[in-house]
Amino acid sequence: MKLTVVGGGSTYTPELIDGFARLRDTLPVEELVLLDPAVERLELVGGLARRILARQGHPGRVVTTGALDEAVEGADAVLLQLRVGGQAAREQDETWPLECGCVGQETTGAGGLAKALRTVPVVLDIAEQVRRRNPKAWIIDFTNPVGIVTRALLKEGHRAVGLCNVAIGFQRKFAALLGVTPADVHLDHVGLNHLTWETGVRLGGPEGEDVLPKLLTEHGEAIAADLRLPRALVDRLGVVPSYYLRYYYAHDEVVRELKTKPSRAVEVAAMERELLQMYGDPELDEKPALLARRGGAYYSEAAVDLAAALLGGSGSPYQVVNAYNQGTLSFLPDDAVIEVQAAVGPHGPTPLPVPAVDPLYAGLMANVTAYEELALDAALRGGRDRVFRALLSHPLIGQYDYADALTDRLIAHNREHLAWA
Repeated sequence: MKLTVVGGGSTYTPELIDGFARLRDTLPVEELVLLDPAVERLELVGGLARRILARQGHPGRVVTTGALDEAVEGADAVLLQLRVGGQAAREQDETWPLECGCVGQETTGAGGLAKALRTVPVVLDIAEQVRRRNPKAWIIDFTNPVGIVTRALLKEGHRAVGLCNVAIGFQRKFAALLGVTPADVHLDHVGLNHLTWETGVRLGGPEGEDVLPKLLTEHGEAIAADLRLPRALVDRLGVVPSYYLRYYYAHDEVVRELKTKPSRAVEVAAMERELLQMYGDPELDEKPALLARRGGAYYSEAAVDLAAALLGGSGSPYQVVNAYNQGTLSFLPDDAVIEVQAAVGPHGPTPLPVPAVDPLYAGLMANVTAYEELALDAALRGGRDRVFRALLSHPLIGQYDYADALTDRLIAHNREHLAWA
């Protein structure tokens, strides 16, 4: 089995490699190709990847390359984890929206739109080459904003599934609080990428006992602290929102906080410099502890599980993925990309039925779905007016003067990545 990682020079890749090594019975990878145009960085990451596999006795080989054709030729699955513009572009995404009093974040709001505009054309080019080289290959998208990028891939007919680590993070946390194994925990997870709620926590599978009320009663304080939301709010909701909901539920508070400290991109860039220096040590043959602070917790396990299920291995039968709605949520279009539990196999994901969604959540989901449709239109066709329309539609913006000012800033900061600008 051959897997290709686009963006394989990421400092996060050793976490992924560690997952492949530990879970080789779930996904027996024979060849792992790391693709990245940053040659020096790629060789550091590739060297550590080979040492991690060797340490754990994994027989697979690691290939590093900057040639896309070579990387995807014969690949059974292609994982996308690229960042167009690098951390420098991310820092801008997290900074200039604050000048207008709006959240600066790399996956939502104005910064998330900027990332989508930079990313979608690049991803579609890559996907087209994957289709030409191996039309049966699965594309697993971990590249943010996952919902918009996955929708772009599916709209063009690619065999693609979107993946996020939010759900597996909750699964692991809830399992620890309940004193059970993660495999025992099934989430009633509903929403869009980075706009989700855990409306039930079931033991043993989709039909199991819902222990969410027990979790909130006995561990509500810890759960709320993790989300950085008031315990009283979590109790009133009766569900567990993703931590990304804080950008919506406490927008002004978050803006004030972000204005008082360096951006997350600055922190990550500093970590990446330190990590790359570590990766250059020929004695290092395991992922360093610092990597846990880099972000993307449990992505390796989620990626292995998803790839195994898609490729006919022993992956979990139910997984939280990003896929076409296709009637699952009646208040959204069929071609909206939603993030829910799905039955996953070689045929792809089939979303499980979802109980009626509270209007409090359904309304926000419908609003953000409309924004994502406009964002994708702007990413595919360009133009200032399309960017403005997407920004005006976003619930974190929604005022014409903000949308106008943000449009100008977005284009100014991303001109080199926007062919139409």
